[in-house]
Amino acid sequence: MDFMPAFRVCASGLAAQRAKMDVIISNLANANTTRTPEGGPYRRKIVVFSSEPAGENFDDILRIVKVEDVVEDKESVKMVFDPAHPDANSKGIVAMPGINTVTEMADMITANRAYEACVAAFDATKNMALKALELGR
Repeated sequence: MDFMPAFRVCASGLAAQRAKMDVIISNLANANTTRTPEGGPYRRKIVVFSSEPAGENFDDILRIVKVEDVVEDKESVKMVFDPAHPDANSKGIVAMPGINTVTEMADMITANRAYEACVAAFDATKNMALKALELGR
């Protein structure tokens, strides 16, 4: 019995959720950044996942998660009236990142739960492999 495809699926899920968590943390850390090297305010980033077959024997059944891309949300800028801000324009308007901390925290909880589920699946697969080895004694 080959357990490696199941381990690959679990590992890909762990890596994908880690990447999502990193992007969420970046979004939260830059929630008030009005000036970036590219110019303008920080734009919220979103992780795009895709799937691909886990192995040649499991084309339609078992699939691994892959981080396809990290894209910027083009709509994530809000205009705020703050004439005292150093980045305010002549009318006192500042372009701020449109990051909702409640949404980001909810996404972080979801990613954390998915990560925990991958860890549990990995442990269950490991325990099954160990039990199969014990049967061979």
